Amino acid sequence: MAFLLRQVLRAGASGGRGIAGSFNRGGDILSCGIESLGLNHGNHTLRRWCHWARTRASRRMGATASCGNGGGNDSDYGDVIEDRRRMSSASGRTSASGNSNDVIEAVVCRQDDLPEEGMKSFDIEGGKVLLVNQKGFLSAIGTKCTHSGAPLETGALCEGRIRCPWHGACFDAVTGDIEDYPGLDSLPKYEVNVEDGNVKVRASRALLAADKRVKPMANRDPENETTFVIIGGGAAGATCIEKLRQEGFTGRLVLVSQENLLPYNRPKLSKAMDLTADKISLRTQQFYESADIELRLGTAAVSVDTVSSKVQLSNNEELTFDKLFIATGGKPRRLGVPGGYLSGVFVVRSPDDANAVAADAAGKKVVVVGSSFIGMEVASYLASNDHAESVTVIGSTSVPYENSLGVEVGGRIQQLFEEQGVKFITAGVTEIVGDGGKITGVSLDNEETIEADMVVTGVGVVPDTDFLSGSGITRNERGYVEVNEFLETSVPNIYCGGDIVSFPLLLHDGALVSIGHWQVALGHGAYAARNMLGQGVPLRSVPFFWTVFFGKSLRYTGHGKYDEVIITGDLENLSFMAYYVEGDRVVALATLGKDPAAAKYAELLNQGQFLTKSQVEEDGEVALKL
Repeated sequence: MAFLLRQVLRAGASGGRGIAGSFNRGGDILSCGIESLGLNHGNHTLRRWCHWARTRASRRMGATASCGNGGGNDSDYGDVIEDRRRMSSASGRTSASGNSNDVIEAVVCRQDDLPEEGMKSFDIEGGKVLLVNQKGFLSAIGTKCTHSGAPLETGALCEGRIRCPWHGACFDAVTGDIEDYPGLDSLPKYEVNVEDGNVKVRASRALLAADKRVKPMANRDPENETTFVIIGGGAAGATCIEKLRQEGFTGRLVLVSQENLLPYNRPKLSKAMDLTADKISLRTQQFYESADIELRLGTAAVSVDTVSSKVQLSNNEELTFDKLFIATGGKPRRLGVPGGYLSGVFVVRSPDDANAVAADAAGKKVVVVGSSFIGMEVASYLASNDHAESVTVIGSTSVPYENSLGVEVGGRIQQLFEEQGVKFITAGVTEIVGDGGKITGVSLDNEETIEADMVVTGVGVVPDTDFLSGSGITRNERGYVEVNEFLETSVPNIYCGGDIVSFPLLLHDGALVSIGHWQVALGHGAYAARNMLGQGVPLRSVPFFWTVFFGKSLRYTGHGKYDEVIITGDLENLSFMAYYVEGDRVVALATLGKDPAAAKYAELLNQGQFLTKSQVEEDGEVALKL
């Protein structure tokens, strides 16, 4: 449907027939008529596109829509919800059907117990359901985010979807389908009816217990000889390969991963370093086998021949593809100083890396090089529960996170770490000193040498794209693959996503950016899958990031350079919001102890709107009130 809309919009932009719409030179959609397409109201995807088109047209400074109570000003949205209810009613009946002992049917509340515009959870015989009341329509779905179990009733409800307050995953408020990541699974959808003022829910006991559901996957058709190859077993590769099956692809699917592991939850590596690979796997071996997905684990792509459509693998196998998705991720940047490869110098890129750090740090003086997100999470883990004798962080900026979060926020977080015994030094590393092959210290460019038994480096990554040399796939001067809004590279039928791409970001009117966030990579895989199937869906996702230290979680949404930071709330007591402002536009928001402000602002950004500096100055709590 998005493909159809794109074609029609192009026709409209060139004076063609088929849509009552027009564009200004900046590409903003001034109007969007559905009826002229000859499509009925069942096309909720198109209608959401038209809503996005209208908000793009109003993408001036200043937010007018409210997300917190299921707000928004799309007068057509009631039709969308009704369409979704009709489309999902069959699945709801199916989920609640079967043996009567497997089904619960009960009154969970009175109609006047429901919020007028919002959501609330209710008990149902030992389980819970989330009732969503928006635009006069009522739906019943699961209560917890399928990613980390956050209570969704405390999240943001906006234009028929719910965003998790913790990590930003999004779900359709009517069907429960997952719409944005980092969760992988959808929410259960239950039947709900109102009789004589009583709200009655009919639900499967199994779904209530699980509080999540996996979307059905297409079966492999032996007669379909089409082959799609996915290179990379990280976030983007994992979502791409299962999304292809969920969207109905029945051809051959091959996942090539350099790591000898099933796709796993990489952000956990620096947050819970003792977790083994099996504890953080995204899916089981059986999951891939049941979907007829071929796995080539412990195997790297050596080269890509775009003329003959072949991938050469490190095991000497050659794969011929009809379409290809590349998501090889980043390689840890090395310090490049003498002693950089001594025993006891670690990076954190795999479960084995993280487990080795956790095991070897006991009783040792650990130096962490790098004061951004990975380095700080490692320092937090090692400084907690006496995992190491001492922890010293060496950074290149005056305070940690200075470039991303600013001096004030970074300074307060540094103070928190110092309260936990972590030491900070601003300097450059010139040498890792060793004796007999073992680390004894770290020399700095200020002529100081710090005593150390172990070093962990977290100084960023570089895109793992060297194997694409000579392929004809365009890369920029930093090695990132340039893709269009459909994540297609300069070579037709070859797509790319995750940490190795430079892609057009909706928030910045299509400017090319590179963002190494887990949630972004997961989204890339899903969008690429749909576009590999010819659906023509342009990338539309708001970056959402989180980090954890000493039991506290900081959320960040948006993207962009800033020239001012406005901090509201109580920074000293770590309950604050930091608005990152460029000119008069709030390009990003960081929060700690202020949920669901980040989720609400992410939804506002998703509508193509921004808060302004003047709005924040007038009301510092404005992000919480959206």
